[in-house]
Amino acid sequence: MSAPARVLVLDDDETIRVSVQTALRAEGFVTEAAPDGSDLSARLDRFRPDLVILDWMMPGPSGIRLLPLVRATGDIPVIMLTARDEVDDRLRGFAEGADDYVVKPFTMAELVARAGVVLRRRGRLPQTIAVGDLLVDPDAATAHRAGAPLELTATEFRLLQLFAESRGRTLSKAQILTQVWGYDDYDPNLVEVHLSALRRKMEQHGPRLIHTVRGLGYRLSAVA
Repeated sequence: MSAPARVLVLDDDETIRVSVQTALRAEGFVTEAAPDGSDLSARLDRFRPDLVILDWMMPGPSGIRLLPLVRATGDIPVIMLTARDEVDDRLRGFAEGADDYVVKPFTMAELVARAGVVLRRRGRLPQTIAVGDLLVDPDAATAHRAGAPLELTATEFRLLQLFAESRGRTLSKAQILTQVWGYDDYDPNLVEVHLSALRRKMEQHGPRLIHTVRGLGYRLSAVA
């Protein structure tokens, strides 16, 4: 079995820093955290992270200034974590080499899911996600339930992949719309229509795995 992925969290907000570490550790990641990048080179050399979650605005060198240093040290992927949500800021972050960009305020489910996507893309997480008798392979864009292939549309697979990567967490309709369709101002009925079709296909091979959490959203779990 390969060693767990290592994630370095740099954020000057202690509450965010501790919460992110707690959420990542709950998923089996090894984490280290710091309030700034004052000793970043030494920390990267010692901890050797597989992923860095980097706050844009910190005391001392800002995250955007530290980003090239991180990427030059073994081509480590970076998720920018910031309150700067203007298009120009996003473009600058990607231009400097960020792999993803998460805007504050955010949910831990979203951040952990995005971390999983980046790490899986870099080959640092198993390609197949297992939840009970459900197997989802994001790279191959395939899913199986109780050994039987699920014939899913592209949208249904993106929806299932999101749930698999966020397994055990409740996702709101707004979160689902943003991450599957890219916008949160679409008709929320989109979620219900595609989710209903996905559930029908999955439940041909076993009990319900995507559960409704009344008033909050939906959760993928082998336990109701």
